[in-house]
Amino acid sequence: MASIFTKIINGEIPCYKVAENDDFIAFLDVNPNAKGHTLVVPKKEVNKLFDLDEQTYDGLMQFSRKVAIALEKTISCKRIGMSVIGLEVPHVHVHLVPLNTMADIQFQEKVSLSKDEFEQIAKSIGENM
Repeated sequence: MASIFTKIINGEIPCYKVAENDDFIAFLDVNPNAKGHTLVVPKKEVNKLFDLDEQTYDGLMQFSRKVAIALEKTISCKRIGMSVIGLEVPHVHVHLVPLNTMADIQFQEKVSLSKDEFEQIAKSIGENM
């Protein structure tokens, strides 16, 4: 069965897309820890990060770096944190979270954003790519 991320990649489920190329997609997390919380996902559905082939792994890190740099230009924060947990969706994904405190990366506190806010953030990050 396809993961929710594969369904997003295939256009079956909408997302607030930030960036995309042939191998990866980045979109805003709809249950964000902080404003601008972005997921970076390989289009190849693999469950665990270290099960990726080396080329895909390296590509994921390079693409994540580009998105993180654009994210930091867009959202006021002290830095961009990166986390790869992968328990909630069985499809490799990198969390890029704008950080101002350590609590921002703990996945306990969430922020609420309107559809317009999500759309504007996604557009702004994409423009900074």
